[in-house]
Amino acid sequence: MAPRASWKGYLRLSLVSCPVRLYPATSSSERITFNQLHKKTHNRINMKPVDPELGLVERSDLVKGYEYEDKKYIIIEDTDLESVKIESNHTMNIEAFVDEGSVDVIYQDAPYYLAPDGAMAEETFIVLREALRRAGKLAIARLVLSSRERVITIGPRETGMFVCTLRNPNEVRGTAEYFGNIPVGNPDPEMLQLAEALIEQKLTTFDPKNYEDRYEIALMQMIREKLKGHKPIIAAAPERGNVINLMDALKASLSQSKPPAKSKPKAEPAAKRTAKATTTSGKPAAKKKV
Repeated sequence: MAPRASWKGYLRLSLVSCPVRLYPATSSSERITFNQLHKKTHNRINMKPVDPELGLVERSDLVKGYEYEDKKYIIIEDTDLESVKIESNHTMNIEAFVDEGSVDVIYQDAPYYLAPDGAMAEETFIVLREALRRAGKLAIARLVLSSRERVITIGPRETGMFVCTLRNPNEVRGTAEYFGNIPVGNPDPEMLQLAEALIEQKLTTFDPKNYEDRYEIALMQMIREKLKGHKPIIAAAPERGNVINLMDALKASLSQSKPPAKSKPKAEPAAKRTAKATTTSGKPAAKKKV
């Protein structure tokens, strides 16, 4: 069964347009989630809307309200939302291009895959994809997702394209409040050298398979044990070691990270030594007199 597109429309660059489909690049469906049950009946609890004056109300009686002052609302009808129509409802209109890596990771939000919508769109799609790849650029465009206009980046990825929605600048907090009191400082050269050596020892190629969610795995194991009727075994948290100074900690870390020394050849068993002591004629060697 083909995946379902979350958005369909056109990718446009000047007078060139291409029908495309947008798909979520990630999924949280495999995450373990819990439902709320009543502790006696074990029936699943339904969350129902409650009005402070009327009690339980029907969802069909609910409307959207925007709080423009404390406890003061303006009612927004569906027709009001329909009247707010912009071109990006059905079009990714490329507005600019920026260098790859120039978009700060803090602005990157949700990832998507972009593919051509039908065989007729493939030629145009491939031309745009390869032009981005050769130029080493990302396209900046806009589109509407979930009734909101989002600024996005578009770049080549394998035979398709990769789209990432960007956070609004007013959603990103500044660093001064958090980093303002941290001194720049000049670290001790020896400690800095030790830290750099430790980094060098632990260099590797990133593979997400090596960094699975250990809590999720342990949680699933516990659930499986409960299904079998077994009492789950909870591993104790490791004890925190004694506090030592930074220099000693760096040196100790480096020594622990060194590859293990080559093991010395093990002593031969007595049986093998006796066998080697036999003469080439097959007769046992003469025993020494005590």
